Amino acid sequence: MEPDPILAPLFAPLTSLRGVGPAVARLLARAAGGERVLDLLFHLPETYLDRRARPSLRDARPGQIATLAVEVVRHDKPANDRQPWRIVVTDGTGFLELVFFRFRREGQMPPGAKLLVSGKLERFGERLTMPHPDHVLPADKPDALPAIEPVWPLTGGLWPRQVLGAMTQALARLAALPEWHDAALLRRERWPGFAEALRAVQAPADLPQADLPHADLGHADLGHADPPKASLPAARARARLAYDELLAGQVALAVVRGRVRARPGRSLSGDGALRARALARFGHPPTASQRAALAEIDADLAAPRRMLRLLQGDVGSGKTLVALLAMLRAVEAGAQAALMAPTEVLAKQHHRVLSRLSPVPVALLTGAVKGRARARLLRGLADGSVPLVVGTHALFQDAVAYGDLGVAVIDEQHRFGVAQRLLLGEKGPETDVLVMTATPIPRTLLLTQWGEMDVSRLTEKPAGRGAIRTTLHSLATLPGVLDGLARKLEEGAQVYWVCPLVAENDMLELAAAEARFAAIRERFGAAVALAHGQQDPAARDAALADFAAGRARLLVATTVVEVGVDVPAASVMVIEHAERFGLAQLHQLRGRVGRGAAASFCLLLHDDGLTETARKRLLLLRDTDDGFAIADADFRLRGGGDVLGTRQAGQPGFRLADPEAHEGLLLMARRDAALLMDQDPGLSGPRGQAVRTLLRLFGQWGAMRTLLAG
Repeated sequence: MEPDPILAPLFAPLTSLRGVGPAVARLLARAAGGERVLDLLFHLPETYLDRRARPSLRDARPGQIATLAVEVVRHDKPANDRQPWRIVVTDGTGFLELVFFRFRREGQMPPGAKLLVSGKLERFGERLTMPHPDHVLPADKPDALPAIEPVWPLTGGLWPRQVLGAMTQALARLAALPEWHDAALLRRERWPGFAEALRAVQAPADLPQADLPHADLGHADLGHADPPKASLPAARARARLAYDELLAGQVALAVVRGRVRARPGRSLSGDGALRARALARFGHPPTASQRAALAEIDADLAAPRRMLRLLQGDVGSGKTLVALLAMLRAVEAGAQAALMAPTEVLAKQHHRVLSRLSPVPVALLTGAVKGRARARLLRGLADGSVPLVVGTHALFQDAVAYGDLGVAVIDEQHRFGVAQRLLLGEKGPETDVLVMTATPIPRTLLLTQWGEMDVSRLTEKPAGRGAIRTTLHSLATLPGVLDGLARKLEEGAQVYWVCPLVAENDMLELAAAEARFAAIRERFGAAVALAHGQQDPAARDAALADFAAGRARLLVATTVVEVGVDVPAASVMVIEHAERFGLAQLHQLRGRVGRGAAASFCLLLHDDGLTETARKRLLLLRDTDDGFAIADADFRLRGGGDVLGTRQAGQPGFRLADPEAHEGLLLMARRDAALLMDQDPGLSGPRGQAVRTLLRLFGQWGAMRTLLAG
């Protein structure tokens, strides 16, 4: 989809900027998270340096950032390469040493040269020094030195001056864009235009640090006796940009959901016979939470509109049973139902559970189903003879057609993007959609991601679920931990051992798992199995099957066991380097035990040198099993992932907004988006056309395609 002509300079590659060749462009793209000029403009500073302090050397003090007009006195050359090169300078009131290692600029700073130098002052013995000045330039070119210097996040090999040069050119490309905000809002908040706001943040005339979310406002290094006040225009600029991004997200979700909700639904009702048989096989009465959630789902299914409901439940709260009963209501009404899981392992687990409970056959469709078996299954789905199916994203591929898909259930919603979730719902003209998550969602993410979706919560655990005792152990106590495991294994317990998470490096994670497997197998013998994501699927499935059947007593694994593995006999979970995992993920892993009657244990192994924040996180997990409290803490500490895409680590896809710090703006954006879509659902009016530019600016192409398709 082609951007607006007015946006073309911003969507151009970084190499279109003067002096930015392919090598520098790659580094800029890595730091900024994208290869376009716009990505660079959205690469916000993490702090700012105030270079306005211009004391005399007599008044200068160590620790401050100072800009000094000096004259070179002499060079003190080092005796060897291991010693620094010192250039003595003066301003007539005192002396300063500029200290360099691997100095190559002798000809540019001869004795008598008048310079402007800026950097952090230090004391070395009785001498005032400035190690590796940030800026050294001729004294007659003061305009080349920024008074307020943004400090952008960098990557290896990228220098601040390269970002500054590219950013200066990128800002010059900003044109006046059509205003997408209501004029009354701009007057009330006194917000600048979009281009003006970006310039105020990326090239400020005053110090805007205090309005950076979570900024460290200690100013000892800034050369001020008292903390400077934030520039009010800069604070307003930050708020304006945050609101732009939040509004784009809310409008995009409203557009896509509006398409789903605009389609008529139908009433699905049944006689309850299939449900009664499923509950008889289950053997326990539903909890009060399950009954309440099912009543809400039944009301949706009976209504003549399409259901779009989120089923939240903590680990082990019984979401699968509720989903099956919803699916059986569709079958009782003569329709079909499908359940989509994010991985083949989880799809197979759901297939086993549903096949055990369902009074009607349940089919399985994954990428591994091929040939005649796949063709036969596709025919059954198309003619309606297959009533229930479980699968991966294969369920919504173009080649898959359904005779009458009444209910679509999407499990582990945080693994799918919004577009993927809605695609399965579009497989039928009137399909009701139920989305499940085993990771409780914080309130802020509910607002951003599912603000217009009906929500049901499961807050109890079914009968038969045991308590889990969680304990913390230093890795220095590993021999004692292994001795304790030996005793549990002798008592007949089964044990998970989850290996450390190695961020962004599957190979290191694999090496860690295989090394731990070798060490534990040497201690406990052939009863130890290994499962990880890089294995041949058949070997991994065999290891999981051996553990489920009790042939393997201890399973060494990566996070492949986070979901989709149900072994009631397993009562011990060991998580190595627990400080490397998010709280929600630790809680998910812990939920693999406590599924039987035996007392269960979760051992969190950690480094000795834990930071205070890491210790607080692990203590929170030790002291509570409330998944909703844990999810809120995890969101505050790590961010919630990408609510409009599939990324899960870090802040949720936002580059200009902080969903927690800007929650008030988020609420405002929700209301504004709802009002806008109510007044102009096609975004065809003057403000609607400007909002289309906003959607393009923030990459909401799914919403744009929906609008263009009518």
